[in-house]
Amino acid sequence: MTDQPYDPYQQQQPQQQEWPGQQAYQGYDDPYAAQQYTQQWQGQTWETQVHTPVQEAPQWPQQPQAYQPPVPDPEPVHEAPAVGHQAQAPGTDDTGYGPATLSGNSRITDAQRARLEGRSPIIEPGMQPAGLTALLGLLLSGTAAVGSYALLVPLVVLQAVTAAGWFRLNGMWPARQGIALAFLGAFVADVVLLAAGRENGPAAILGTLGVWVLLTLVLQLRSHADPDTRMYGLMATVASAALAIVAAGYLAADPDAVSVGAAAVAVAVLARALPLPTPASVIVSLLAAAGAGIAVGGMTGLGAKGALLGGAAAVCALIGHRVASYDYPSRFVHFTAGVALPLAAAAPAVYVLGRALTG
Repeated sequence: MTDQPYDPYQQQQPQQQEWPGQQAYQGYDDPYAAQQYTQQWQGQTWETQVHTPVQEAPQWPQQPQAYQPPVPDPEPVHEAPAVGHQAQAPGTDDTGYGPATLSGNSRITDAQRARLEGRSPIIEPGMQPAGLTALLGLLLSGTAAVGSYALLVPLVVLQAVTAAGWFRLNGMWPARQGIALAFLGAFVADVVLLAAGRENGPAAILGTLGVWVLLTLVLQLRSHADPDTRMYGLMATVASAALAIVAAGYLAADPDAVSVGAAAVAVAVLARALPLPTPASVIVSLLAAAGAGIAVGGMTGLGAKGALLGGAAAVCALIGHRVASYDYPSRFVHFTAGVALPLAAAAPAVYVLGRALTG
């Protein structure tokens, strides 16, 4: 009996028909022939950072098959890094700092990440800052009926919070010198107004503002910072001083107009903080301010004219409220700029319309 090569599949499938050319291969003495029949392709594998690696299934003996040429290994696929891991972006240096990405780059701000993710970067101050604004507005409204020196107390608080809030809203903190300079300009405007009288209010406010712009410019020119930093500091200081000085318009305005306008702002900001859709809350805020203007106007002699004054003051207050909500402001911004800007922005409307309605 002639020895035949051991074939495990012959025992498992004794009735299997022979394929053409099988006898020739069985007698072939090439030591790699059996390996050719049962050659298995082992591809290159890799693991991703997101999915769990798939375990390789156990290999079972395969039936002999005609020889197939080996298939070259596929090119490795480079997957994007999972969210939460930083990736080296093109054009970045060895420090890893690069453009804003969704992969958690620590150099981007919350507002930038919100824009990239399709979310709004606007966060409104909320009910607590609105309550402080309403309290400060009611203090202005009540002390205006008492006298100028009584009105000066809540006005100084408003001007100080305005100066600090504007610097923090622009990302400049600490900025003690700029805040002190802006507040000092507002205090000088108050003193000049008390000395010159309400009839000279515009000259006192505009004169103080002009002097403070010139003073700020001189101080920034003496700074040793780079030009961009000096320009940014100049603009922030001028804007902060202007807002704080313009708030002195409450001292220059008619006392009845101050009572109506400050009360209208207090009601408008509270209504704006209600959990309503933005268009609905704006309409409710304006209507509430007009109603407050009529109510307080009836007590002060303005009567129905108080609705116009209250509505105009509310429009300016909502603009200030919107500015304080810009670009993911911090909690400190909400309790400074979010409290003061609605009242400070309404001061020009209170002065101008108060003069027009009572003159």
